[in-house]
Amino acid sequence: MTDSNPSNTAKGPLAGIRVVEMAGIGPGPFTAMMLSDMGAEVIRVDRLAQQGTGHRANVLNRGRKSIGLDLKNEQGVTTALRLIDQADVVVEGFRPGVMERLGLGPEVCLKRNPRLVFGRMTGWGQSGPLSQAAGHDINYISIGGALGAMGYADRPPAPPLNLVGDFGGGAMYLLAGILAALVERSHSGTGQIIDAAMTDGTASLLTPFYGLMAMGLWTTDRFSNRLDGGAYYYGSYECSDGKYISIGSLEPQFYALLLEKAGIDDPDFENQLDQENWPRKREILVELFRSKTQQQWCDIMEGTDVCFAPVLNLSEAPAHPHNQARNTFVDFEGVIQPAPAPRFSRTPGEIQRSAAMVGEHTEEVLAEWGFSDEEIANLKAANAV
Repeated sequence: MTDSNPSNTAKGPLAGIRVVEMAGIGPGPFTAMMLSDMGAEVIRVDRLAQQGTGHRANVLNRGRKSIGLDLKNEQGVTTALRLIDQADVVVEGFRPGVMERLGLGPEVCLKRNPRLVFGRMTGWGQSGPLSQAAGHDINYISIGGALGAMGYADRPPAPPLNLVGDFGGGAMYLLAGILAALVERSHSGTGQIIDAAMTDGTASLLTPFYGLMAMGLWTTDRFSNRLDGGAYYYGSYECSDGKYISIGSLEPQFYALLLEKAGIDDPDFENQLDQENWPRKREILVELFRSKTQQQWCDIMEGTDVCFAPVLNLSEAPAHPHNQARNTFVDFEGVIQPAPAPRFSRTPGEIQRSAAMVGEHTEEVLAEWGFSDEEIANLKAANAV
């Protein structure tokens, strides 16, 4: 990989990598945010009709410049192709066939730029009987088995925010594919297409559980396994102040410490894996943990090998001493937000800028990517940008 943009001042491990992001929602933008946090120069192609919209605090869109293009205008498409010609990566999250109908499909782009890594993010994938259907995270995590494994046995499965499909099974798999393709390109000199489907990624995340099921160590019944809340020693409990704590005392030595710290001397608790008595033991722990406040339990258990933590909400998390010590959250231009992750010892990532308004950097980007003043003026006159 060579530095295709020497003027880029970003310092992360992807400094010099140029990315064209086709504006979308959810996992595509999250992938682009991660690439930017790692130092890549990411240009987001927004719809010209949305010019001027957006919000500085939309953290998901941080780190990129925005150019407004009319992709139904032939000159707008030509402009997008000229940007892609100079890019290392394209990130797009349209339904299968949309980029092709715009004249921006991977065959066209790779023919013009053979080194291009073309990242495609969809829910159902580029092929298959559901590929053209609309859907959202909750649907994508349903058919792989993830949603059906979560929640209480006597209630409908509980959606785990949109962390599992959009961002776990979607964005992170697209990111991994892009990074792997860039590494491979450094040897072959040739780019390729990445078909990242949230259904595929979610299924992949479930790999350990399919293994446990094959070994007879996991059942398909919700709230009846060691890691789904069924086990009384792995779950969340309410405290006397209405707040919650979590325990994850799976291993015998950690479980023994839990009993010690909680002051439990009931001999029935010595048999940790006696699944028939899990419900009764949970009832005992429910009453026990309600006897003290969250802070009192923190004073007793936090920092020990009980495997314990207070359950914090989004407002409380940035103030936790551990998060503060590691600068897990940062105040960037007045907005509290998670810092770039993971951390690199020699080439640390950084937030390059706050979220851009749609089309905010159109002329700046075009000039930086080689368009003349006359070309920019002509594109504006044609309402292409």
